[in-house]
Amino acid sequence: MPSSSQWVAFLVASILFIQVPGPSLLFTIGRALTVGRREALLSVVGNALGLVAQVVLVAVGLGAVVAASATAYTAVKVAGAAYVIWLGVQAIRHRGDARRAMDAGAPVRRGHPVRIGFTVGATNPKTVVFFVAFLPQFTDPAGPVALQTMLLGLVFGVLAVASDSAWAVAAGTARTWFARRPTRLDALSATGGTMMIGLGATMLASE
Repeated sequence: MPSSSQWVAFLVASILFIQVPGPSLLFTIGRALTVGRREALLSVVGNALGLVAQVVLVAVGLGAVVAASATAYTAVKVAGAAYVIWLGVQAIRHRGDARRAMDAGAPVRRGHPVRIGFTVGATNPKTVVFFVAFLPQFTDPAGPVALQTMLLGLVFGVLAVASDSAWAVAAGTARTWFARRPTRLDALSATGGTMMIGLGATMLASE
């Protein structure tokens, strides 16, 4: 298993990496602004499960295929980016739903947030490449590398949930404050949708 020094180095590197604005963080903020704090937190859980699924792929060696194959990388990237853009378009198209739901006293949901978060997390190819290059550095070659990789990935997922949840709560709180005037929800949903469309476009344009 990883040594104590490897664990410390891994935790520090993971926390720094997670705090860098990226697809997961921007997606979380966009969801919080679009559908609220609870839905965003559930999306965070789904996103973490998507990351864990990627870790499993890396652990069994399939992640290296995506990292090495331009075709596979592009296919996963396009699928993930297209899904995020679609979510953004839907948020803009239905920007009045949140206000109408609040007036009616019932939430509006378009798809389960855990499933949505999982899809975004599992189809982000950059994290696959990151895990392939990052996790093996903190494993002990003399031990079961696959098991160590999955353990490190699970810890990374827990750290990501903690960080993204804090951002979701902060963004959700801001949304609640603006919602004191119901008509502001239309603009908030459109803003969240625009963020997700921008995120998807950035994912498509990235190398």
